[in-house]
Amino acid sequence: MSNRRDLAARLGLNTGERKTLARLKTPELIQDFVAALPANFERKGGTCLSVRGALHARHGHCIEAAFIAATALWLNGERPLVMDFQASREDDDHIVALFKRDGCWGAISKSNHVWLRWRDPIYRNLRELAMSYFHEYTRFDRKTLRTYSRPVDLRRFDPALWITNEDDCWDVAGALDDAPHYRLITPAQARRLRKRDAVEMRANNLRQYKAPDRASAERY
Repeated sequence: MSNRRDLAARLGLNTGERKTLARLKTPELIQDFVAALPANFERKGGTCLSVRGALHARHGHCIEAAFIAATALWLNGERPLVMDFQASREDDDHIVALFKRDGCWGAISKSNHVWLRWRDPIYRNLRELAMSYFHEYTRFDRKTLRTYSRPVDLRRFDPALWITNEDDCWDVAGALDDAPHYRLITPAQARRLRKRDAVEMRANNLRQYKAPDRASAERY
């Protein structure tokens, strides 16, 4: 417990933030917490909130939740690893926090849709994990996931840039975008992808939090 308090102090967390994150002792509890955090629909423009910013605002989207998850994992003695997914031009990127159990990868992930969420730690490598998101990573009726990044250890960044930053964390977001990425499918395979059918499109309407408009409903 003292080690966790010492680390929390080094990260700049205040007492309330430390107590909130200290309750998240397993990846499952971390996932429950970020899923229960209301969706940040960025009504006043794009944001990339720090851990402090998202906890204070009491909402978050994928990268903001990944920052929270990575910090909670770090406080539990695990590496604060995240992975960036890049999509085709018509869709947005997505960020997940990574963890390992018995040599296999899992992911903590926030999405307002049912699709891009938690992954159990059963994947032998990161390509397997990334491919588990492929079928459901969509924009309307099109499958849009194209690349995944190598793991990025957030310890390489000053905690003041992404944990306690009072401003948006665009520098860290940019570094994740610039990390080496690996292609999942070839251009020829992309041209042959089947569109989602009517049942899948109806299922796509299931969302955790009500969006303010159709565009937001599709994005988050």
